[in-house]
Formats: sequence, structure tokens, C-alpha cells
Amino acid sequence: MQHSHYGHASLYSGTGLRKYLTRDERARFLAASLAVQRSDLRTLCLTLAYTGCRISEALALTAASVQAAEGIVAIRTLKKRNGLVVVREVPIPPLLIAEFERVHGLSSSHPLQRLWPLSRGRAWQLVKEVMAEAGIQAGIHATPKGLRHGFGLHAIRCGIPINLVQRWLGHASMTTTAIYLQAVGAEEREIAARMWI
Repeated sequence: MQHSHYGHASLYSGTGLRKYLTRDERARFLAASLAVQRSDLRTLCLTLAYTGCRISEALALTAASVQAAEGIVAIRTLKKRNGLVVVREVPIPPLLIAEFERVHGLSSSHPLQRLWPLSRGRAWQLVKEVMAEAGIQAGIHATPKGLRHGFGLHAIRCGIPINLVQRWLGHASMTTTAIYLQAVGAEEREIAARMWI
């Protein structure tokens, strides 16, 4: 658990509990999301997993936010930044674009129609139910925020440059994004394994 040079932000709570979904938990969440019968919940869960956006940012997305031809979703950052409106473009996989088209009929929808007319509380509850269905043990990591942290870690572990992770997550400061460098990755475990011989 490192706290000091990453400021107050950390991937662990003050009591040492993990705040992020592991690679395995994230994979199980994606599989459970794809199996969800309720199609709008399926696209919500996939959006959270594949973009790392905050749940309130996802709920603000409209048909116009999804730029299918470009393979991106334009997410309005809801954190206050001197009154400026900040929109970030996040690449999304073809699978999610196809789901958006199939479920939300993007081309026939009103461009400003919200994709998910849910309250934040109800959406949070539904996502938690999918996590339970995925066999993710209850805890502070088993939340939409834990999914966001899991996205950040997954991106770093896949070799995505930290400046892109910062942009995709909508962090104003690189210091915030740097918390994802705390987690031990495969390369670090491989190096450590040399000492175990």
C-alpha cells in the first residue's frame, strides 16, 4: 500500500481494502454483462467496463455521444473545471458499437435522447447485481467505481501510455492517474520470481 507520493488517492482504502476489480473479476463482469437479458443494462455495463467512465457520466450519454463510424464515445466530464465543459473521446470496441446500434437504434434515435433513462441510484444497484451474478465478492471494489479503477489498471497493464489513460478517464491531473502505477503487474512479478530460486 503506497500513499505518500501518490497523494491522498490510492487503490486501497485506509483499512487496506482493495478498491479495484482484478483482471479476473473484470473478465467475469464482462462475461456476465454479455449474458444479461435486459439489453439496456447490458450496454450500460459494457460501457462502464470498456470506457472507465463514472456512472453519472454514462447516464448523461445520448445517441449523439456515440460516434459509431469513428469507433468512439464522447463523454462529458462531469467534474467541475472552472465552469468549462470538457468532453473526452474514448475508443470503444466494435462489439460495443454493434450493441449500441442493435439496442439503442442510434441512427433512428433522437440525438439528445439519453441512452439510459435511469437514476444514478438505480443504475448503481443494477450494476452491483451484475457484479454479484459474475461472482464478484461484495466489498468496496465491487462497485461502478471499482470498475473504473479496474479499467485504469487494465489499460496500464496492456501498455497504454499513461497520458492516454489520463485523457480517457478524464483526470485533470497526472497525479490522479499515477495511482494505477502502484499495482504489481506481470513484468514485476516475473522479475521478483528470479529471487525465489
